[in-house]
Amino acid sequence: MSSELSFIDLFLQASLLVQLVMLLLLATSVVSWAFIFQRSKVLKGAQSEMKKFEDKFWSGVDLNRLYQELSARQSVHGMASLFCAGFKEFVRLRKSPSTPADAVMDGTYRAMRIALSREVDSLENRLPFLATAGSISPYIGLFGTVWGIMNAFIALGEVQQATLAMVAPGIAEALIATAMGLFAAIPAVIAYNRFSHQVEKLENHYGNFMEEFSSILHRQSLSQRSDTMQS
Repeated sequence: MSSELSFIDLFLQASLLVQLVMLLLLATSVVSWAFIFQRSKVLKGAQSEMKKFEDKFWSGVDLNRLYQELSARQSVHGMASLFCAGFKEFVRLRKSPSTPADAVMDGTYRAMRIALSREVDSLENRLPFLATAGSISPYIGLFGTVWGIMNAFIALGEVQQATLAMVAPGIAEALIATAMGLFAAIPAVIAYNRFSHQVEKLENHYGNFMEEFSSILHRQSLSQRSDTMQS
Protein backbone atom coordinates (compact mmCIF):
# COMPACT_ATOMS: atom_id res chain seq x y z
CA MET A 1 0.00 0.00 0.00
CA SER A 2 1.62 3.17 -1.18
CA SER A 3 1.75 6.22 1.07
CA GLU A 4 -0.08 9.37 0.05
CA LEU A 5 2.00 12.21 -1.29
CA SER A 6 1.60 15.57 0.42
CA PHE A 7 1.70 18.93 -1.30
CA ILE A 8 5.26 19.48 -0.06
CA ASP A 9 6.35 16.09 -1.43
CA LEU A 10 4.82 16.84 -4.83
CA PHE A 11 6.48 20.27 -4.85
CA LEU A 12 9.89 18.84 -4.00
CA GLN A 13 9.59 16.12 -6.63
CA ALA A 14 8.56 18.55 -9.37
CA SER A 15 11.06 19.81 -11.91
CA LEU A 16 12.86 23.10 -11.31
CA LEU A 17 10.72 24.98 -13.85
CA VAL A 18 7.48 23.74 -12.32
CA GLN A 19 8.75 24.68 -8.87
CA LEU A 20 9.50 28.19 -10.11
CA VAL A 21 6.00 28.43 -11.58
CA MET A 22 4.47 27.35 -8.26
CA LEU A 23 6.57 29.86 -6.31
CA LEU A 24 5.61 32.63 -8.74
CA LEU A 25 1.92 31.82 -8.37
CA LEU A 26 2.25 31.65 -4.59
CA ALA A 27 3.93 35.06 -4.51
CA THR A 28 1.24 36.45 -6.83
CA SER A 29 -1.48 35.14 -4.55
CA VAL A 30 0.13 36.62 -1.43
CA VAL A 31 0.59 40.04 -3.05
CA SER A 32 -2.96 39.95 -4.43
CA TRP A 33 -4.44 39.29 -1.00
CA ALA A 34 -2.34 42.09 0.49
CA PHE A 35 -3.65 44.50 -2.17
CA ILE A 36 -7.20 43.23 -1.68
CA PHE A 37 -7.18 44.03 2.03
CA GLN A 38 -5.46 47.37 1.43
CA ARG A 39 -7.86 48.47 -1.33
CA SER A 40 -10.87 47.33 0.66
CA LYS A 41 -9.80 49.54 3.56
CA VAL A 42 -9.12 52.52 1.26
CA LEU A 43 -12.45 52.29 -0.56
CA LYS A 44 -14.43 51.87 2.65
CA GLY A 45 -12.65 54.92 4.02
CA ALA A 46 -13.44 56.90 0.87
CA GLN A 47 -17.13 56.03 1.09
CA SER A 48 -17.22 56.98 4.78
CA GLU A 49 -15.46 60.32 4.15
CA MET A 50 -17.81 61.07 1.27
CA LYS A 51 -20.91 60.54 3.43
CA LYS A 52 -19.51 62.68 6.23
CA PHE A 53 -18.63 65.50 3.85
CA GLU A 54 -22.01 65.39 2.11
CA ASP A 55 -23.83 65.58 5.44
CA LYS A 56 -21.77 68.60 6.46
CA PHE A 57 -21.92 70.32 3.07
CA TRP A 58 -25.69 70.06 2.73
CA SER A 59 -26.29 71.03 6.36
CA GLY A 60 -26.13 74.69 5.33
CA VAL A 61 -22.63 75.40 6.63
CA ASP A 62 -20.93 78.55 5.36
CA LEU A 63 -18.71 77.66 2.41
CA ASN A 64 -15.88 79.95 3.47
CA ARG A 65 -15.79 78.43 6.94
CA LEU A 66 -15.93 74.91 5.50
CA TYR A 67 -13.06 75.70 3.14
CA GLN A 68 -10.93 77.13 5.95
CA GLU A 69 -11.65 74.11 8.11
CA LEU A 70 -10.64 71.67 5.37
CA SER A 71 -7.58 73.71 4.36
CA ALA A 72 -6.28 73.48 7.92
CA ARG A 73 -5.99 69.71 7.59
CA GLN A 74 -2.74 68.10 6.53
CA SER A 75 -4.41 66.14 3.74
CA VAL A 76 -7.83 66.24 2.11
CA HIS A 77 -9.22 63.41 0.03
CA GLY A 78 -12.31 62.49 -1.93
CA MET A 79 -15.20 64.87 -2.32
CA ALA A 80 -13.62 67.34 0.10
CA SER A 81 -10.64 67.60 -2.25
CA LEU A 82 -12.95 68.51 -5.14
CA PHE A 83 -14.63 71.14 -3.01
CA CYS A 84 -11.33 72.72 -1.93
CA ALA A 85 -9.95 72.76 -5.47
CA GLY A 86 -13.11 74.27 -6.93
CA PHE A 87 -13.72 76.84 -4.19
CA LYS A 88 -10.10 77.98 -4.17
CA GLU A 89 -10.11 78.56 -7.93
CA PHE A 90 -13.53 80.24 -7.74
CA VAL A 91 -12.36 82.71 -5.11
CA ARG A 92 -9.13 83.40 -7.00
CA LEU A 93 -10.86 84.13 -10.32
CA ARG A 94 -13.65 86.10 -8.71
CA LYS A 95 -11.16 88.62 -7.28
CA SER A 96 -10.70 89.99 -10.79
CA PRO A 97 -13.76 92.12 -11.67
CA SER A 98 -12.96 91.94 -15.36
CA THR A 99 -13.23 88.14 -15.46
CA PRO A 100 -16.56 87.08 -17.02
CA ALA A 101 -18.82 84.81 -15.00
CA ASP A 102 -18.51 82.06 -17.60
CA ALA A 103 -14.72 82.18 -17.42
CA VAL A 104 -14.87 81.97 -13.63
CA MET A 105 -17.07 78.88 -13.80
CA ASP A 106 -14.98 77.26 -16.54
CA GLY A 107 -11.83 77.68 -14.47
CA THR A 108 -13.57 76.38 -11.36
CA TYR A 109 -14.88 73.33 -13.21
CA ARG A 110 -11.47 72.56 -14.71
CA ALA A 111 -9.87 72.71 -11.27
CA MET A 112 -12.43 70.22 -9.96
CA ARG A 113 -11.94 67.95 -12.99
CA ILE A 114 -8.20 67.81 -12.29
CA ALA A 115 -8.88 67.01 -8.64
CA LEU A 116 -11.37 64.34 -9.70
CA SER A 117 -8.83 62.72 -12.01
CA ARG A 118 -6.29 62.58 -9.20
CA GLU A 119 -8.79 61.08 -6.78
CA VAL A 120 -9.87 58.39 -9.25
CA ASP A 121 -6.24 57.53 -10.00
CA SER A 122 -5.65 57.14 -6.27
CA LEU A 123 -8.71 54.92 -5.86
CA GLU A 124 -7.69 52.75 -8.82
CA ASN A 125 -4.19 52.23 -7.46
CA ARG A 126 -3.25 48.50 -7.28
CA LEU A 127 -6.27 47.50 -9.37
CA PRO A 128 -4.22 46.92 -12.56
CA PHE A 129 -2.13 44.36 -10.67
CA LEU A 130 -5.27 42.48 -9.62
CA ALA A 131 -6.54 42.54 -13.20
CA THR A 132 -3.21 41.24 -14.49
CA ALA A 133 -2.98 38.54 -11.81
CA GLY A 134 -6.52 37.41 -12.53
CA SER A 135 -5.96 37.19 -16.27
CA ILE A 136 -2.51 35.56 -16.54
CA SER A 137 -2.29 33.34 -13.44
CA PRO A 138 -4.33 30.48 -14.98
CA TYR A 139 -2.10 30.51 -18.06
CA ILE A 140 1.05 30.47 -15.95
CA GLY A 141 -0.34 27.52 -14.01
CA LEU A 142 -1.33 25.79 -17.25
CA PHE A 143 2.19 26.27 -18.58
CA GLY A 144 3.59 24.57 -15.48
CA THR A 145 1.10 21.74 -15.86
CA VAL A 146 1.91 21.16 -19.53
CA TRP A 147 5.63 21.19 -18.78
CA GLY A 148 5.23 18.77 -15.88
CA ILE A 149 3.06 16.33 -17.83
CA MET A 150 5.46 16.49 -20.77
CA ASN A 151 8.35 15.53 -18.49
CA ALA A 152 6.25 12.74 -16.94
CA PHE A 153 5.51 11.18 -20.33
CA ILE A 154 9.11 11.57 -21.46
CA ALA A 155 10.24 9.69 -18.36
CA LEU A 156 7.50 7.13 -18.96
CA GLY A 157 8.76 6.49 -22.47
CA GLU A 158 12.18 5.54 -21.16
CA VAL A 159 10.91 2.48 -19.27
CA GLN A 160 9.85 -0.77 -20.88
CA GLN A 161 6.89 -1.55 -18.65
CA ALA A 162 4.85 1.52 -17.74
CA THR A 163 2.25 1.56 -14.98
CA LEU A 164 -0.17 4.13 -13.66
CA ALA A 165 1.67 4.25 -10.37
CA MET A 166 4.77 5.43 -12.21
CA VAL A 167 3.12 8.30 -14.07
CA ALA A 168 0.57 9.38 -11.45
CA PRO A 169 2.95 11.38 -9.19
CA GLY A 170 4.34 13.32 -12.15
CA ILE A 171 0.87 14.20 -13.40
CA ALA A 172 -0.29 15.09 -9.89
CA GLU A 173 2.59 17.48 -9.28
CA ALA A 174 1.96 19.07 -12.66
CA LEU A 175 -1.76 19.57 -12.01
CA ILE A 176 -0.98 21.39 -8.78
CA ALA A 177 0.37 24.24 -10.90
CA THR A 178 -3.03 24.67 -12.54
CA ALA A 179 -4.77 24.56 -9.16
CA MET A 180 -2.41 27.22 -7.82
CA GLY A 181 -3.04 29.35 -10.89
CA LEU A 182 -6.78 29.24 -10.25
CA PHE A 183 -6.21 29.86 -6.54
CA ALA A 184 -4.33 33.05 -7.40
CA ALA A 185 -6.65 34.17 -10.21
CA ILE A 186 -10.16 33.72 -8.78
CA PRO A 187 -9.85 36.05 -5.74
CA ALA A 188 -8.02 38.64 -7.86
CA VAL A 189 -10.78 38.68 -10.50
CA ILE A 190 -13.56 38.87 -7.92
CA ALA A 191 -11.80 41.68 -6.04
CA TYR A 192 -11.01 43.59 -9.23
CA ASN A 193 -14.62 43.51 -10.42
CA ARG A 194 -15.92 44.52 -7.00
CA PHE A 195 -13.43 47.34 -6.50
CA SER A 196 -13.92 48.64 -10.04
CA HIS A 197 -17.65 48.87 -9.40
CA GLN A 198 -17.06 50.73 -6.14
CA VAL A 199 -14.66 53.17 -7.81
CA GLU A 200 -17.20 53.78 -10.58
CA LYS A 201 -19.91 54.54 -8.01
CA LEU A 202 -17.62 56.94 -6.15
CA GLU A 203 -16.66 58.65 -9.40
CA ASN A 204 -20.34 59.11 -10.27
CA HIS A 205 -21.01 60.63 -6.85
CA TYR A 206 -18.03 62.94 -7.28
CA GLY A 207 -19.25 63.97 -10.73
CA ASN A 208 -22.75 64.71 -9.43
CA PHE A 209 -21.29 66.81 -6.63
CA MET A 210 -19.22 68.78 -9.14
CA GLU A 211 -22.33 69.63 -11.13
CA GLU A 212 -24.32 70.60 -8.04
CA PHE A 213 -21.47 72.63 -6.53
CA SER A 214 -20.87 74.40 -9.85
CA SER A 215 -24.54 75.40 -9.96
CA ILE A 216 -24.33 76.78 -6.42
CA LEU A 217 -21.22 78.81 -7.22
CA HIS A 218 -22.72 80.03 -10.48
CA ARG A 219 -25.86 81.30 -8.73
CA GLN A 220 -23.69 82.90 -6.05
CA SER A 221 -21.54 84.61 -8.68
CA LEU A 222 -24.55 85.97 -10.59
CA SER A 223 -26.15 87.18 -7.37
CA GLN A 224 -23.04 89.05 -6.28
CA ARG A 225 -22.55 90.65 -9.70
CA SER A 226 -26.18 91.73 -9.71
CA ASP A 227 -25.80 93.33 -6.27
CA THR A 228 -22.63 95.10 -7.46
CA MET A 229 -24.37 96.55 -10.51
CA GLN A 230 -27.33 97.76 -8.46
CA SER A 231 -25.10 99.48 -5.95
